Amino acid sequence: MNRVTLTDDLSLSRLVYGMWRIGDDPDTSPAHVQAKIESCLAQGITTMDQADIYGGYTAEAVLGRALRTAPDLRDRIEIVTKCGIVAPMGKYSDVACKHYDTSAAHLRASVEASLRDMGTDRIDLLLIHRPDPLMDADDTGAALDALITSGKVRAVGVSNFRPWDVDLLQASMQAPLVTNQIEISLAAPGALTNGDLAFHQRRRDPVMAWSPLGGGRLMTDQGLLGQALDQMADAFGVDRQAVAVAFLLRHPAMILPVLGTNSLARIARIADAGQVDLSRVQWFQLYQAALGQEVP
Repeated sequence: MNRVTLTDDLSLSRLVYGMWRIGDDPDTSPAHVQAKIESCLAQGITTMDQADIYGGYTAEAVLGRALRTAPDLRDRIEIVTKCGIVAPMGKYSDVACKHYDTSAAHLRASVEASLRDMGTDRIDLLLIHRPDPLMDADDTGAALDALITSGKVRAVGVSNFRPWDVDLLQASMQAPLVTNQIEISLAAPGALTNGDLAFHQRRRDPVMAWSPLGGGRLMTDQGLLGQALDQMADAFGVDRQAVAVAFLLRHPAMILPVLGTNSLARIARIADAGQVDLSRVQWFQLYQAALGQEVP
């Protein structure tokens, strides 16, 4: 499994296991969660993607119980987590409405809660989950720098930020924002041409892609895109998932797809994307099927 360097002392696996729905699995036992992680590790997938809000603010604790049961796992993985969304559920069930909070006090409290829930002494990569219209960039930036200095966070980035949001926060920080996790897939190809990927390519930032299978839509599509995926899958001897992920891996922006599933069988096939070496023409065949028309 190829790796992507973010800082001098931090790299991530090119494919990332997403734990968005890990709390939705009927079996959230430490042994079952460990089995998922071990399946990833067997393929060279060492990076686990979390967020405080996942599972109604419970998913980090599900991971934490597994890490406490098998503490040797912690040094074999990188933990990515996110904060900044406050929604009326779980520990925030008394708030009046969903909102964003990137204040220094909230970031510090969120990191402490994540460390406690996951039973770890450090977060490898902390992302601000959504752009906050009320973000005080100086306050937020100083807080992120301080979290890195403290050793509780090794590196920081953002999620769902547009280029101007990244520029605003980066201007108030000493440490670099090392990635942006955004939606990119054959079902949502806008970032390929709207300037988001181009911006990060210019900065030489790897980009993390959430929902690389379009929330599962690519696995069930019966139209032209589904037909194109099936044709490529047959040609390479893999399934649709591998082709859809390979489409992202082929892009020069160094995209890290984040794949989330609770199925051990599907987890075991995540790395199949590495068997798919799309030519430029094959890539454009998929892209045109996604667009529903020939490129201009």
